Amino acid sequence: MQRRELFSFLSSQLKPKAEQESYLRPPYFSDINAFDTECQKCDGKCATLCQEQIIVINSDKTPSLNFSKIGCTYCDACANGCEFDVLKIEDKKKIDADVIINEKTCLSWMGVMCFSCKDPCLEDAIEFRAMFMPTINMLKCTACGFCISRCPTLAIDVKVL
Repeated sequence: MQRRELFSFLSSQLKPKAEQESYLRPPYFSDINAFDTECQKCDGKCATLCQEQIIVINSDKTPSLNFSKIGCTYCDACANGCEFDVLKIEDKKKIDADVIINEKTCLSWMGVMCFSCKDPCLEDAIEFRAMFMPTINMLKCTACGFCISRCPTLAIDVKVL
């Protein structure tokens, strides 16, 4: 095997893993690899059961969360309906993500009074320093995503852990 072939092979093996890690997964799993093995057998029942309709089935047949319209209520419906035990109630946890406010595009950080992100936050995780500097307290934040769709300038980002 020549060097070019070796590097092409290695890079092709790494790409699917990198894509998998970028998916924002529902908060009921213990084994990240189960998405790749078990979800292939399923018809995406978790997405049809999601009350908020934020679970989308990707091209690789695995579920991910889309917070563009609303957030996760942690209602347990996706876990209750998972036939292959990828999602289980006993594995319920905080969504594996950090929620970050982009200070450069946030209206409040620009001096405009805006509480669009704070109002829907059930955990009261968005705190304002002074009157115009919102920050997210990650000790309180569940990464539910309700603040994301409410931001008029789309200044809230999700970083998958």
